[in-house]
Amino acid sequence: MLLIPAIDIKNGQCVRLRQGRMDDVTIFDEDPVAVAQRWIDEGADRIHVVDLDGAKAGYPVNDRVIGEIVTACGDIPVQVGGGIRDESAIETYLERGVEYVILGTRAVAEPHFVADVGVEFPGHIIVGLDAKDGMVATDGWSKLSHHTVADLAQQFEEDGVVAIIHTDISRDGMMQGVNAEASRALAAELTIPVIASGGVTNIDDIEALLAVESDGVSGAVIGRSLYEGTLDFAAARKLVNDRKSAK
Repeated sequence: MLLIPAIDIKNGQCVRLRQGRMDDVTIFDEDPVAVAQRWIDEGADRIHVVDLDGAKAGYPVNDRVIGEIVTACGDIPVQVGGGIRDESAIETYLERGVEYVILGTRAVAEPHFVADVGVEFPGHIIVGLDAKDGMVATDGWSKLSHHTVADLAQQFEEDGVVAIIHTDISRDGMMQGVNAEASRALAAELTIPVIASGGVTNIDDIEALLAVESDGVSGAVIGRSLYEGTLDFAAARKLVNDRKSAK
């Protein structure tokens, strides 16, 4: 189980949103690079970064500070999403040392784009699917598309993506617990890993995710709970490592 601390960047600061709403922002730190270094020092095996300004603008905005985060992380992989909607943005991030780029809006709107970049950048493409009641949400989570999460995820798997990040939008940033069952159900439809996102609140959620790890849920993106202190990252990692050692 890969525990992945999230760093959401808005106006150059480390923030968190509630349910993706740009008008419901909590600033946690003014230095995202220092935040990344903190998680690396605490043993993170991967860092998740979202350019919130880029997501709104439709192109990378905080790419400079993200490059600094990549440098600070050294050999630790960084996955980046937010405003990545063309080949140029993907290429720029990969040249800066980002390991995985996360496609969202354009992947849902134009699925053939995923097929194209899957061939052009093999091994580096992740798709993030935001879901409510099994349907894919779009337009800043304000609309539900006619696609089921499973159908799109299966298509993207065929197109060569290396993982799906599955976000339950009803729980994201709300500290209400992770929807491990929904991520497990999606993973059962795929052979590539599913990374759960949204709602991870405390150590019980890590237990719930570990219970579905064998079904293909390989990791979790963790945000607000780490910054508000309801989940201790060291304790979560210890639980994962102890469970691994017991197998």
